[in-house]
Amino acid sequence: MATRSHEQATVESFRRNPAYAAEYLNSVLEDGDQDELMVALRRVADAFGGVGEVAQAADLNATTLYRTLSQRGNPELRSLTAILKALGLRLAVQPLQP
Repeated sequence: MATRSHEQATVESFRRNPAYAAEYLNSVLEDGDQDELMVALRRVADAFGGVGEVAQAADLNATTLYRTLSQRGNPELRSLTAILKALGLRLAVQPLQP
């Protein structure tokens, strides 16, 4: 029986269930910082064809997108929404729970 890494299993889970990918990103947004969010977005991008394919779908330069999705990445809102749209996701605002 072939084994797979935790990373591979996570990426496969996102691919099979985009809602799970959205929950994961929301969790990172709630509890993490910007560095963690960029790494999480890259992990989700890997599940949906890789950074190169996401860059093409988002009409962004692949090299720039690799840099953007690094821990020190700082995307503009326009780029972030394009990336999310390419992943089949969107940015939403929700009220804080008291």
